Amino acid sequence: MRHTLPHAPQFYVTAPQPCPYLHGRAERKLFTALHGDNATELNNALSRQGFRRSQNVLYRPSCESCVACMSARIRIADFHPSRTQRRLKRRNDDLRRIATSAWATEEQFELFRMYLDSRHTDGGMADMDIFEFAAMIEETPVKTRVIEYRRDGGNPGAAKSDDDLVAVCLTDVLDDGLSLVYSFYDPAMQAASLGTYIILDHIEIARAANLPYIYLGYWVPGSRKMDYKARFSALEIYKGGVWQNIGDPQKHSNEAHPLSVDPIIEQVARIALPQFDR
Repeated sequence: MRHTLPHAPQFYVTAPQPCPYLHGRAERKLFTALHGDNATELNNALSRQGFRRSQNVLYRPSCESCVACMSARIRIADFHPSRTQRRLKRRNDDLRRIATSAWATEEQFELFRMYLDSRHTDGGMADMDIFEFAAMIEETPVKTRVIEYRRDGGNPGAAKSDDDLVAVCLTDVLDDGLSLVYSFYDPAMQAASLGTYIILDHIEIARAANLPYIYLGYWVPGSRKMDYKARFSALEIYKGGVWQNIGDPQKHSNEAHPLSVDPIIEQVARIALPQFDR
């Protein structure tokens, strides 16, 4: 179904599908195309309103009877790593960061397949081939970087040899932060907690670039897959149309009465859009 505002992008809603985070639930997404001269401005504006990018599409959950999925971001200025996170950073001192353009490689795809086959065999990406992977990486109308992490030697306990690729993050550069679009890593290096390490390193990248936030995607209370995001200090969630401190994660309900979910047309009407040329 299409929903349109005058002189603005067209918004659509997907048919309900099984929720990947909460068993027995159905998910539905509100989305719009991302292309043309206004792509950067639209990506910036909608990212601040809980949307995420996937290739040339911006989307956010718009489920009929649930509001559990909430966009999450970290305030860089107020972030302080926990003792566990500081130890994790030291444990991965032998990793070397390389920022590249949004260009897919066979080496990245091999790591991606290892990650999916170990961690997400029943997910929506489980059957992706190298051409679909290349599209995920390369089809971007905005400023996007691929951040690779490679071993720099000196860690005899690691599963990989020197200079082998161990982790990758597809990252959008927004006007107010970095958006971690998708990340994957060597599943054999579970003890290295590379998913958490990628976030910690992106905090350093954002701080060096004087960017106030990093956007982590969605946090879902009640989903074990998402618990790790609540362990970061200075975490904000987009809830009720505003960014707010997460506070006690246990106090955020993953339930919503169907009558409390606003109709799609009202959700679209509240979206703040940049001023496009008419």
